[in-house]
Amino acid sequence: MSHDHRDAGLVRAVGPWGLAASTVCIVVGGGIFVVPAALAAGVGSYAPLALLVCAVAVGAVAICFAEGGSRMASSGGAYGYIAVAFGPLAGFMSGTFSWLGSVLSCGGITAAIADVCASVLPPAQRPFAHLMVSVLVVGGLALVNTRGVRQATRLVSVVTALKLLPLLVFLVVGAGAVHAGNFAQTVQPDTAGLGRALILALFAFTGMEISLSASGEVADPARTIPRALLIAMSSVTLLYVAIQLVAQGLLGPALAASPAPLADAMGSISPVLRALMLVGAAVSMFGLLSSELLGNPRVLFAFARDGMLPAALGRVHEASRVPHVAILVNAAIVLLLALSGSFAELAVLSTLATAPLYMLGCAAALRLARRGITQGAAPLDFRWLGTAAAVGIASMLLLVALAERAEIVGLLSVIGASALAYVLWVRLRPSRAPGAADRLE
Repeated sequence: MSHDHRDAGLVRAVGPWGLAASTVCIVVGGGIFVVPAALAAGVGSYAPLALLVCAVAVGAVAICFAEGGSRMASSGGAYGYIAVAFGPLAGFMSGTFSWLGSVLSCGGITAAIADVCASVLPPAQRPFAHLMVSVLVVGGLALVNTRGVRQATRLVSVVTALKLLPLLVFLVVGAGAVHAGNFAQTVQPDTAGLGRALILALFAFTGMEISLSASGEVADPARTIPRALLIAMSSVTLLYVAIQLVAQGLLGPALAASPAPLADAMGSISPVLRALMLVGAAVSMFGLLSSELLGNPRVLFAFARDGMLPAALGRVHEASRVPHVAILVNAAIVLLLALSGSFAELAVLSTLATAPLYMLGCAAALRLARRGITQGAAPLDFRWLGTAAAVGIASMLLLVALAERAEIVGLLSVIGASALAYVLWVRLRPSRAPGAADRLE
């Protein structure tokens, strides 16, 4: 299946700032409003160093994704170029990891937003309010996405600005109230604490692959994708380290035990600022949801265009030029997950699912570069791509090693089930085995 055919009917209208805004909106999710406490509990005042280490790891992965995306920019993002490099099985598994992790995350985010909104009502009214808020949030975002990619990316850009505003207020106001004594190290990190801190920090940086799922609608991808990732990941790293430093400087040892660290830190200055942080958390979750609902349906769309899902999911609306069926189906699944409340049990697994995806993405980008494979304009052609791929793959292996045994078994089960599903699909429909024309020989 050629990439031109996969992206037929789509409009390449997403520029570097729109893609960067989408990436920032996904990566800077609601987690940044709570992760500083968990990092402080694990490694104390060394938390900014943990963030920098994870920034290097994810930055290496981002370089590989930028290289691969600049060479093979198509709907599905990493799925598209991984399938070209290693064949349809690897592509199917990478797409599965990307989509599953995102859809589970979206379900949990939607449920969290609904819980926040319903909490202001009497207990008897909360179940109905939870249902209505979930339907309105997911339905509203699905409606925006079905109207066109320009409208969707415009919403993402606006929400990104709104979600970053409380964080900027936190930094500007909080920096003036920081106490140097609060940076004293009071935690003695052990292996378990260090492992959890690194996993949480890596979790805070993940998500760029979702925005790249719309690569089939990116204008001048060879230049746009690398620029967007550089802008996004550099901005996120600076923002995270600054937030951690200010939070530690305001709360000190109390940061580790805070359920809402940013809100509590601002509460030490003013109750109004605390309320602002709580609203900011809700806006941030909504922004993350808007970005993921923009990118994730494109994975279903790409699967359908490659013959691995029903053809209806590969349809493009004649007027809006977006994969409207995939958008609506993805939104329906998110809504069901939000209403079922099943995300909590699978949250860690959905986070770990990014590890094999990132490893495949790094290896595939290196393979494409060494073989000189590219589609269209000149690729990024990063000089130290081999080093970046080695750092990215090693970091993801470490992430898996730091997980608990049950979590590792769960991840291996997902990998096995994904491979089995593909093998069964090929045997049942051998005449439509996907991707044969795209695979490198």
